[in-house]
Amino acid sequence: MGAIFGAKIPFADLCGIEFLGVENGVTRLRVVLDERHGNNSGLPHGGLVATLLDIAMGSAARFAAGAPVMTLDMHIHFMAPGETSLTAEGRVTRAGGSILFAEAEARDGKGDIVAKASGIFKKRKPSDGGDG
Repeated sequence: MGAIFGAKIPFADLCGIEFLGVENGVTRLRVVLDERHGNNSGLPHGGLVATLLDIAMGSAARFAAGAPVMTLDMHIHFMAPGETSLTAEGRVTRAGGSILFAEAEARDGKGDIVAKASGIFKKRKPSDGGDG
């Protein structure tokens, strides 16, 4: 799939999440849904939606910080199951010296909101762990 602002995220590749780009600080990502993304009811698994939102916010934070970031906290509100595909947009709502606040929302192929999230990210030092 490729790197997201220079970050290779193997789990994003495994999930089939693709980076669509960034405009005015808002990052866009998409995953085309198929049977491997389903839960036991055949709906998109909540973990996939959470991963998509985390990477959307994390990539926006990485873009704003100009450096890798890590997720410190994340809250998700699931609102509806998704159909056909999920597209997420992430944005930074406030940035300090090392802490960034972000939010994201995911919509399905019909444009309906599936979930919203907010998160707190920390600018990563070279000795810290991975990218959010």
